[in-house]
Amino acid sequence: MAASSRAQVLRLYRALLRESQRFGGYNYRTYAIRRIRDAFRENKNIKDSEKIEELVNKAKANLEVIRRQV
Repeated sequence: MAASSRAQVLRLYRALLRESQRFGGYNYRTYAIRRIRDAFRENKNIKDSEKIEELVNKAKANLEVIRRQV
């Protein structure tokens, strides 16, 4: 993974966690944080650039959903 791509993924991960902290309900907040951490841990060893790009786009879409709901 290129350095810029790695930096982009880490920035996206932090943004997802930061936005999830803004959920008002404890259960929603902890569920979102757990799902984000689990998804990133599960996919950390993927080397295929197309699959990485697909997952990054999915994470960006999820970030927008979280921003709308918070």
